[in-house]
Amino acid sequence: MSLPDALRLQAALEATWPPAATEIRNGWLLREGAGGGKRVSAASPLTPEADPAIAEAAMHARGQNALFRLGAGDAAIDAQLTGLGYRLLDPTLIYAADAGVLARKPGPVSLFALWPPLAIMRDIWAAGGIDAPRLAVMARADGPKTALIARIDDRAAGAAFCALDGDIAMLHAIEVLPEHRRKRVGELILRGAADWAQAAGARWLALAVTEANTGARALYEQAGMEIVTRYHYREEVKND
Repeated sequence: MSLPDALRLQAALEATWPPAATEIRNGWLLREGAGGGKRVSAASPLTPEADPAIAEAAMHARGQNALFRLGAGDAAIDAQLTGLGYRLLDPTLIYAADAGVLARKPGPVSLFALWPPLAIMRDIWAAGGIDAPRLAVMARADGPKTALIARIDDRAAGAAFCALDGDIAMLHAIEVLPEHRRKRVGELILRGAADWAQAAGARWLALAVTEANTGARALYEQAGMEIVTRYHYREEVKND
C-alpha cells in the first residue's frame, strides 16, 4: 500500500495548518500568517520560472522580511536565492504512515481528544512557544480536528493538535513538558492521534518535523513512519 505522494502531503499540510490569507501572483503562492510562524508566512513557487523578486516585493510591501518555503522540485529558485544571500532555515521532513498500523487505543485517563482545547493545554503549548497566533491557525483549520492532552503520573504532560484533510490526518504542535520528557509521552500522543484519526475516517497519519530534531525522528521511525518528502526555508538577510 503506497503512501500519499509529496504533493498530496503538502496539500494536507496547508489545509490543516492554514495561513490567514493567500494570494496567487505571477507564479507565487503568497501567504499571510498573521504572526503564526514561518509555515504560514512563507512564499512558495508554483512554477520553476517564478521570479523571486515578485514575491520579495510583495512581502516587503506588507512589512515582512522576505521568506520562502521550498521543496524538492524548487532547486533552481533555491539556487537563485542562495546567490542572493538568503540563508537556509529549518530543513524539514514530512513523515507518513498507515494510521491503522500506528493506532493504539490510549489507556484509561491517559489521553483525551477534545475541541476546543482546555486552558491547561494552552498553557502547555505556551511553555513551548506555541502562542495565540498559532492557536488561531488551529482554529482556522476547516474540517474534523481535535486537540489532544496526554496525562502521566496523574498530571497533564503534553498536548498536540490533529486535523483531517480528506483521508490524511496531520499531527501538529506536539509539546511535552520538560519534566515529563523521556516518559514515552510523545509515543502516547502519536499512537493516540492515529487512533483518533482512524476513527474520524483518516487512512494516513502524517506530520512535519525539523531534520535537526533527532529525538522525535527516532520515535517516528521506530513507530514505522517513513519520510515521504522534505522542504526548507530561505530567509532574507538584512544588512544593518
